[in-house]
Amino acid sequence: MSLLRRIEKKEPQAEDKGRAPEPTPQRPTAAPGAAEAQRRAPASPARDAYVDLKSRVQNRLIAELDPSMDVSRTEEVRQVIRQMYDTILEEERIVLSRVERERLFEQIVAEILGLGPIEPLLADETITEIMINGPKKVFVERRGKIERVNITFESDEHVMRIIERIVAPLGRRIDESSPLVDARLKDGSRVNAVIPPIALNGPTLTIRKFFKKPLTIEDLIRFGSVTEESVEFMRACVVAGLNVIVSGGTGTGKTTFLNILSSFIPEDERIITIENAAELQLRQEHVVTLESRPPNIEGKGEITIRDLVINALRMRPDRIVVGECRGGEALDMLQAMNTGHDGSMTTLHANNTRDALSRLETMCLMAGMELPHRAIREQIASAIDVIVQLERLRDGSRRVTYITEVQGMEGDVITTADIFKFEQIAYEGGKVIGRLRPTGIRPKFMDRIEDAGIHLPPSIFGVADRLQRK
Repeated sequence: MSLLRRIEKKEPQAEDKGRAPEPTPQRPTAAPGAAEAQRRAPASPARDAYVDLKSRVQNRLIAELDPSMDVSRTEEVRQVIRQMYDTILEEERIVLSRVERERLFEQIVAEILGLGPIEPLLADETITEIMINGPKKVFVERRGKIERVNITFESDEHVMRIIERIVAPLGRRIDESSPLVDARLKDGSRVNAVIPPIALNGPTLTIRKFFKKPLTIEDLIRFGSVTEESVEFMRACVVAGLNVIVSGGTGTGKTTFLNILSSFIPEDERIITIENAAELQLRQEHVVTLESRPPNIEGKGEITIRDLVINALRMRPDRIVVGECRGGEALDMLQAMNTGHDGSMTTLHANNTRDALSRLETMCLMAGMELPHRAIREQIASAIDVIVQLERLRDGSRRVTYITEVQGMEGDVITTADIFKFEQIAYEGGKVIGRLRPTGIRPKFMDRIEDAGIHLPPSIFGVADRLQRK
């Protein structure tokens, strides 16, 4: 007999007899549209029976588990749960097929030890982002495209339990007085949660997954995001201690690219990383990771990115890597770059390289210091050497579209020159066909690269043919 038929026919257990039935929530009587009617339709009896069985078995397991068990020893705890699970099914005389029995077990283990319904999504390496818009709408991003998946939560409270399980170990909180939070998972995946009253669809959770095996520069070359020539140039810029900004829109891969650029930093240098939620996965030995902290329930104890940048200057850094500049910390970052901390890197949101410079100027003004616009621009022109612009193209692929040199000032304007530029050749079969090509311009800071003992061939900049003709 199948699981659902068995559950529907099953007599109530002794412990359930006499229990008052839970009140059925009243559903709206207004005549909604077709999609809305489907969303509000009552769950099937089979679905309700399955949820009831899962909840009952799960609650018994939780009640009988030893609370002193070390849940970090996952395999041992899993074996204990398996034995108790089999015992409970036998005691309650629940007959399940092998597939149903295993599926129910995995769902219960995910609830007890993991993050419930989203555990399979976290394990799926083809998924890069998970978006939960309330309990009944779960979307994922695969290969740059968003799709809905057939996974749901039982209720708003179910989603809230998962959110609490994520943020509690980090010492962060989320409630009506503080209804949004940034956090991270153990593997470094970035998490943002928003709950009512500001989330009208119910608790909303967004998870930006990190690859279990961090992407390498070879992966990006294979994907077509960059070329070997541009990689050789960027490696030389990092080793020579040039200051780099990675710019792009949301979801273009800025943090991933910053992580890869940071891997070029020599092993014998001291690196200080500063982030809102620690995501960078540097492989060097001498790395100090700093993370900002939100205020506590009394509104005290906040540590901002700006506080950390200022403190990092007292930690004898060779390199300062800021996960993302969003406000007044940009001014402190520029001052650090201009006072001997060369080779520093950060990311920011901007649609193109010119916008990146404008955003930097705006963020410097957010520091609260009344500086003339020209003075800020001079700081930017003096501090920043290279801007790497990333873009998500219409086929969902993420590409480096510009590598731009910041050359200096002409009057009140910061001057730039594109060293590499993405050229789209065609759009075929839903794929963008193109390549990041050199523009033929040799950057003005080449002497700094050569002083570091690095000699790049002219062919990298597309000037070999021109030199041969001369």
